[in-house]
Amino acid sequence: MGRIKSLMVKRAAKQLLTKYTDKFNDKFETNKRILGSTMPSKSTRNKIAGYIARLEKAKYLVATNAAKSAPIQEESNEPLQADVY
Repeated sequence: MGRIKSLMVKRAAKQLLTKYTDKFNDKFETNKRILGSTMPSKSTRNKIAGYIARLEKAKYLVATNAAKSAPIQEESNEPLQADVY
C-alpha cells in the first residue's frame, strides 16, 4: 500500500500538468528542479513533484501497452480481388 496524497497535492499537480504539459517528465529530480522555489514549502514541492512523476509514468505505461496490443497487419503482394456478381 502506498501513501495517500491530499486533494490539494493532486489538484495542484493536475493543474500544473495541464498548464505546462511539455516541461514535466517521469523523473522526480527534474520535476523538483522545475518547481523550484515557487512552492510554499519543501515538503509540498516534493509531494507535488512526486505525484507529477507518478502521473507521467502512468501515462507512459498506458501508451506503451496500447502500442503493444495493437494488431500488426501483414502486407501481401497479392492484388485485391473484388467480388463480381
